[in-house]
Amino acid sequence: MNKWALSIQNLYKVYPGVTALKNVSFDVKEGELFALLGPNGAGKTTTIRIISGLTNPTKGEVLIYGKSAFKNPIWAKSQIGLVPQSVNLDTELTVEENLFIHGLLYKMSLKEIKERIEELLEFAGLSEKKKAKVKELSGGMKRRLVIIRALMHRPKLLLLDEPTVGLDPHIRRKIWNFIKTIQSEGRTILLTTHYMEEAEFLADRVAFIFSGEIIAIDKPQNFIESLGKYALDVYFPQKTQTFFFKHQEDAEEMLLKYSKQYLVSLRRVNLEDVFLNYMEKRQ
Repeated sequence: MNKWALSIQNLYKVYPGVTALKNVSFDVKEGELFALLGPNGAGKTTTIRIISGLTNPTKGEVLIYGKSAFKNPIWAKSQIGLVPQSVNLDTELTVEENLFIHGLLYKMSLKEIKERIEELLEFAGLSEKKKAKVKELSGGMKRRLVIIRALMHRPKLLLLDEPTVGLDPHIRRKIWNFIKTIQSEGRTILLTTHYMEEAEFLADRVAFIFSGEIIAIDKPQNFIESLGKYALDVYFPQKTQTFFFKHQEDAEEMLLKYSKQYLVSLRRVNLEDVFLNYMEKRQ
């Protein structure tokens, strides 16, 4: 079997007056959680839509386990579970009914649909909500339902487009744990997010995307270590400047120097520091 569950090759997407994607290429290993990290409008959702067959690219190729998604569209969709950014559930139907319809759309047998619904509701902690209408669910429950709906037909590749957008921090953490549990079962996951801490917590590897271009790909910890271990924020009158250090003693020496005149803060380097550093270099 091809070692890449997903291979994106030289994707371009051009709209009138706007180039949404510019030569986007990356590979996702089987069983990996790969994150596309970037600001709103960077091209994350466009990439997801092209992979899932909802949008045609201007140029480029998408391979799923070595097979062209464009030449084998029906097969490709059977391999993919899509979790869109918006919660597109039928709120007047029950939890069970939303899952049942998805199973029918993927031509699952009635026996398999019923068994899979029970299995996924148990997995998501929603068994007690089986007969509840979707409009009665909390935001976190709706997110979990959207995710398990995408898992109904047992796809090998799960696409998560901003899965925690708009959720409270404590609910977001629960969804993170839910996503890692799904990955632990051997699922390959492509996640898009603009939350730096989400990518740092969840991803095996991260691709920074900005203005439709991939600017760097690596493991979160490698990104962080390339910048340093300690960050010193110095609050100057006109702007805040951050200095990075490999060694604690160097950071503390700089802290003593600036703390006599300015407010300072010493902390650990995080993925947001790395992303902002890349952005500054491009401006």
